[in-house]
Amino acid sequence: MPYLGAAFNQEQIQNQLERLNAKYTLVADGKLFIQTAQALAEGKIVAWMQGSAEFGPRALGNRSILADPRVANLQRDLNLKIKYRESFRPFAPAILEDDVGDWFDITGSSPHMNFIYQAKPGVAEQVPSVIHVDGTARLQTVSKVGNEKFYHLLQTFKSITNCPMLVNTSLNVRGEPMVLSPEDAFNCFMNTGIDLLVIGNIVLLKTEQDSQLYKKYHYALD
Repeated sequence: MPYLGAAFNQEQIQNQLERLNAKYTLVADGKLFIQTAQALAEGKIVAWMQGSAEFGPRALGNRSILADPRVANLQRDLNLKIKYRESFRPFAPAILEDDVGDWFDITGSSPHMNFIYQAKPGVAEQVPSVIHVDGTARLQTVSKVGNEKFYHLLQTFKSITNCPMLVNTSLNVRGEPMVLSPEDAFNCFMNTGIDLLVIGNIVLLKTEQDSQLYKKYHYALD
């Protein structure tokens, strides 16, 4: 797997966040997945930063913006309020490898989000925000071996919603590189409509942050 980029340990993450006056909570693994999955199931947008950054063009669960694919208007809102790009741009699903055959015409796996597959009948109605107008999706299959933390998050989301997939797009905004460091992640979080930021085992809620921190950066769609 292409997780070859920079990684940050707990001390580095906390040091960067404290320099930024960020308010955060340290959460144990089990509670982390439940809290994050529950927020996603409630329609919140989550920035998810774990381990080493991806080396390549795709966010594969270590520097990702995640959301519930069942939300009908999510594609438009995510494009305009988070990514700051045209409303028609599509998003891709990350799906549990064990469940992918129930939702798409695929045999085997597609862990790098490089290929397009046809959705099975009725899938577009269940997860409208990740299916293209021609009934296809450029999907990522997730296994425990490939990305254990992302796999557990998807499993927890499935246990709550009976849906084994999430919208997965890169943790950045239009015109900016993918987030690398905790500081990058916090700045992206504070200047978009992202509701929750998870870095390692640290959780930050937008509602708990100092509103003055919003003024550092501003992005706008031309």
